Amino acid sequence: MKEQTGDTQERRASSNQLIQEMLTERNQLLSLLLQVSVEGSENGCVKSVADLEEFNQVLVDYIAAGHFGLYQRIAEGNERRKAVIELAAQIYPRIEQTTEIALAFDEKYNPENNENELHNFEEDLSMLGEELTTRIELEDQLINLLLTPRPKI
Repeated sequence: MKEQTGDTQERRASSNQLIQEMLTERNQLLSLLLQVSVEGSENGCVKSVADLEEFNQVLVDYIAAGHFGLYQRIAEGNERRKAVIELAAQIYPRIEQTTEIALAFDEKYNPENNENELHNFEEDLSMLGEELTTRIELEDQLINLLLTPRPKI
């Protein structure tokens, strides 16, 4: 029984680390989102290409932290709590939609793609912000459930 408890503690520690990494990326992303939205664009040009480039990189890192960290861990069967598995299955399709929108934004506005057309930048950034809000709300449901201790029997 002690070995099982050790395995459980190890899995929980791994989950907690993944959650902390994801939350760190999220906080950085939200800060940069605010910065880029305040800067906006002017005459079809982003005022700070460096800030947009950093924003896009953190956006992709944040999406990857969730996808290749937390969600992959659950998908691979490393989570045993039924409530967590059920919630993840319920919310993942909507989170996947936010992933697609975020990656499309990165592809469209990544300065490395040499795209100079920014006609819809502010609208696209606003839509991305709404999608990220949805994603965060769903992720928080999952995170709260993951961090809730299992009742002792």
